[in-house]
Amino acid sequence: MKKPNKEKEKKNNYYRYLGVASTVGINFVATTFVGFALGHWVVDPALGTDPWFSLILMFIGIAAGFKYLFKLAKRAGDYNKEENDKREM
Repeated sequence: MKKPNKEKEKKNNYYRYLGVASTVGINFVATTFVGFALGHWVVDPALGTDPWFSLILMFIGIAAGFKYLFKLAKRAGDYNKEENDKREM
């Protein structure tokens, strides 16, 4: 017995959102670590400013993670608005 197309589409959207949501945590860790590592192993030894650039670049990495999160939230909101507009027609 085949599932109706709407049910299949709903299930596919769920898995797509689940995949996108799983990247948020990975992105936060990656951007924070890259910022810290760049400051700790590249900039601070070259300038002798230990630990200042490590901290500054780590906070910039955290900000980049939040920027990505807000970008995804806006995209999801836009998609949901389009879907609601289609249903109302």
